[in-house]
Amino acid sequence: MEDRAVEDLLRELAPQVLGMLVRRHGGFDACEDAVQEALLAAALRWPRDGLPEHPRGWLVTVASRKLLDQVRSEAARRRREETLALATPQAALLAPAADAGGGAVADDSLALLFLCCHPALSAPSRIALTLRAVGGLTTAQIAAAFLVPEATMAQRISRAKQSIRTAGGGLGPPAGEGGAAARLGEVRQVLYLIFNEGYTASDGEELTSPALAAEAIRLTRLLLRLTPGDAETAGLLALMLLTDARRPARAGPGGALVPLGEQDRALWRRELLDEGLELIGTALAGGRVGPYQVQAAIAAVHSEAPSAEETDWPQILVLYDLLLGLDANPVVALNRAVAVAKVQGADAGLAVVDALAADRRMARHHRLLAVRAHLLDLSGADRSAAAEAYRAAAARTASAPERRHLVERAQRLVGE
Repeated sequence: MEDRAVEDLLRELAPQVLGMLVRRHGGFDACEDAVQEALLAAALRWPRDGLPEHPRGWLVTVASRKLLDQVRSEAARRRREETLALATPQAALLAPAADAGGGAVADDSLALLFLCCHPALSAPSRIALTLRAVGGLTTAQIAAAFLVPEATMAQRISRAKQSIRTAGGGLGPPAGEGGAAARLGEVRQVLYLIFNEGYTASDGEELTSPALAAEAIRLTRLLLRLTPGDAETAGLLALMLLTDARRPARAGPGGALVPLGEQDRALWRRELLDEGLELIGTALAGGRVGPYQVQAAIAAVHSEAPSAEETDWPQILVLYDLLLGLDANPVVALNRAVAVAKVQGADAGLAVVDALAADRRMARHHRLLAVRAHLLDLSGADRSAAAEAYRAAAARTASAPERRHLVERAQRLVGE
């Protein structure tokens, strides 16, 4: 079996196996370490020896043995060994594991996503733990995606597991009225953050991290399978697909950033657009509308326009007004400012941007300066002010492609 096929299978099985072990034995951190060892063993053996008859059962058996070895070898965990021995006889640990029923696997996988997005964890820790425990990525792969040293990412993951252990997190449903719905919202947010980092890297030399965006899409597909009929999850997946469809047109020669309005739409991936449009159409027809569905609807309007000039900006503005009512945050308001400028004129958009400058969350954000520069550029009233705003935005971004793009915009204005 080819290495890539084995890798894809292992990443699909990783959350299923970990969920089964945590449900059976408890102790998320020890189970997660054992599953990682089992995945490594499979990655080395399966391409050489072929797939076992029951791949998931093989992984559960090997991970259970690794778990028992951990308990035996660490004197400091002697108490855990006694608890584990009482809860699960040794014979059960060493016996070949049969595949669990589909319903149990689905429940465990969803519970595992909930656990990785535990309220006790910070957003970066939730992302790292989700990518490792549910995504099946190694610490080195996650560190490379986020451009941090492997040791730093290892510490982040270790602290996350310690926080879950301290908080007493398990595979049970989140406590409290509406707990499951709230945690589902947190899972969606984590997946959205992973996708955004993959689609537009926040720092470094590369504009995008395709592998990270692809993993976010894969995990969101998994979440939708685990929560069929959830319109907001469908909206999130549609948003990712409609956005990622533009990736081939986002970078020009040398990796230069190409803004949406200047992209060659013939390069957009039609199969992703079609799937995203179908998803959001079905989701919006289902009843209550949420923020991800509205964002996907905005992306759909862009996707359906034959050219930038034919974009239905009045409809986009209406959708942004609706989104602002659902999610009143300054980033939404900043994006809405562009729609205001397209419909009501650049000066109207600039008034929105200037009002946002009073918000401490946005006052020094490079995107606020970049939008202000763009609208000043559109108005044509003060090219020097637009160039200065482009330069100021370039100085504040950590993304090298964005910085080069903003500097080039400033130079173009000065040269004209």
